[in-house]
Amino acid sequence: MSSRNICITSADGQTGFLIAELLLSDNKFRSKIDSVTALVLDPASPKAKELVSLGAVVVAHTPGRERDVVSTLKKTGCDTLCLIPPAHKDKVDICIELASAAKKAGTVSNVLLISSAGCDYAERDRQPRLREFVDIEAVVLSAKGDASTELGHSPCVIRAGFYAENLLLYSEQARNEGLLPLPIGESHKFAPVALGDVAQVAAHVLSGKGPHGFDDRHRGQMMVVTGPMLCAGKELAEAASKALGQTMEFENISEREAKRVLKAQDIDDSEKEYILEYYSLVREGKTNYIATTAFHDVTGNHPTEPDEFFRMYSLELRPKKKVKH
Repeated sequence: MSSRNICITSADGQTGFLIAELLLSDNKFRSKIDSVTALVLDPASPKAKELVSLGAVVVAHTPGRERDVVSTLKKTGCDTLCLIPPAHKDKVDICIELASAAKKAGTVSNVLLISSAGCDYAERDRQPRLREFVDIEAVVLSAKGDASTELGHSPCVIRAGFYAENLLLYSEQARNEGLLPLPIGESHKFAPVALGDVAQVAAHVLSGKGPHGFDDRHRGQMMVVTGPMLCAGKELAEAASKALGQTMEFENISEREAKRVLKAQDIDDSEKEYILEYYSLVREGKTNYIATTAFHDVTGNHPTEPDEFFRMYSLELRPKKKVKH
């Protein structure tokens, strides 16, 4: 079977780090791959240092230096690219540049793009950050019809649902007031997915092999991966209450209030905009669906239920004292 030298972009972000960590530390994946190269925006970050200790080749990625990326891909013999759009205001330009570098390297035949569920429902004027993922998909998938490049040989796209970890941005309100404050309206639902579940699917795809690159069960697939349960705000709070053993209540807040809460968080402004746009999709009733078939088919397991998720993060969310209502 052919070699598998994987390059993961934005590997110092939450998604990239978790995928790289799984590939390098879980033997069911580690035994199927030859190397992992991690492109990082901040080589001095704790995540970058941890990836070095796990055995990744960590390379600084400076947007605008396409030549350097081409050189890295060639030097490492990269045949598989895991393209993760960074939490950055110029994410589309950065992804176009990375796809162009992968074409020019001439060694990359497999590409997995981590995209966003809901991007196809987003309106360009109302949810531009979400809609950007459609543009990125178009750039990556256009290589499929280009006979002059190896890049489109074996593509796969994972459209990841809204990460349940984003709910932890409200951990201060959860601990201090026993509240889960979200701007999603009272009735519409969505199915948050645990980041670890998305990483599991990605690791299976990246390490899977077939006669044409990726495993034939994955190659060419558009996989939508959401959590297993549709939740309105009240149901999310009920799942949190069950997991924490203490009452949590949902509060439907305005978008203005949500902006205020997010302002205090140490995340890129483009990421804050994306989160707010996703909440607006929920309010518009465009997220009332579950997509777990890909997760079941690829991993053979069941995705994380909301109460399991809240149990995993109970220390961050548990109210400091019993809240009276």
